[in-house]
Amino acid sequence: MKKLLVAFAAVAAFSAHAAETITVAASPVPHAQILEFVKPALAKEGVDLQVKVFTDYVQPNVQVAEKRLDANFFQHQPYLNEFNKTKGTHLVSVAAVHLEPLGAYSSKYKKLEDLPDGANVVIPNDATNGGRALLLLAKHNLITLKDPTDILSTIKEISGNPKKLKFRELEAATLPRVLTQVDLALINTNYALEAKLDPSKDALVIEGNDSPYVNILVTRDDNKDSDAVKKLVAALHTPEVKAFILEKYKGAILPAF
Repeated sequence: MKKLLVAFAAVAAFSAHAAETITVAASPVPHAQILEFVKPALAKEGVDLQVKVFTDYVQPNVQVAEKRLDANFFQHQPYLNEFNKTKGTHLVSVAAVHLEPLGAYSSKYKKLEDLPDGANVVIPNDATNGGRALLLLAKHNLITLKDPTDILSTIKEISGNPKKLKFRELEAATLPRVLTQVDLALINTNYALEAKLDPSKDALVIEGNDSPYVNILVTRDDNKDSDAVKKLVAALHTPEVKAFILEKYKGAILPAF
């Protein structure tokens, strides 16, 4: 009987350990793919990683803040800062993982210089990625901005527009779908990859390695020191993950660790 009780206790202890679960919201590409890659390693550490795929930039933060999810992996620090400021949330970054350079794409023109006067340009409608798109265009002399260092620049801050470009703001996820309907679209790499675009070949111009928009793992302040979060951070910062990113995305996405 004693041996039986010991056996039951061992099973119970193992089950409790194996049942440590962390649920993470992620964009489909590359975030969910990277998380799926580390899933087996985490399982060996006694962590069951559950990946919930989202295609928008709002609900992943909302659901983590409301404790419906444990963490998310889809955004960069400037976006998180703006979200916390406008929504009154207190989400925190716990790991820098990779950089997704934002690029300018066109199905009609091969070079930015070929854009005609009055060309239709679409950019992301969220504050940080919209500003990021304008900074990229300013860097390549298509426009000038009142403050060329302001990462939250908006269309209203355009002080020079020699080609009289016509700007429209759309949800970031929809931009690849309208690419054939406009002259130029500023697209985040995750959405470009989902649309089978190759950023290293198809982008007319793209951000360099000096970009501040590194993608991060985010959670709540009260959850940042949990065992599961720490194990996930460690799993994301391995040589194996670095090699996976470099091999799978061929330079379109760069490790940030």
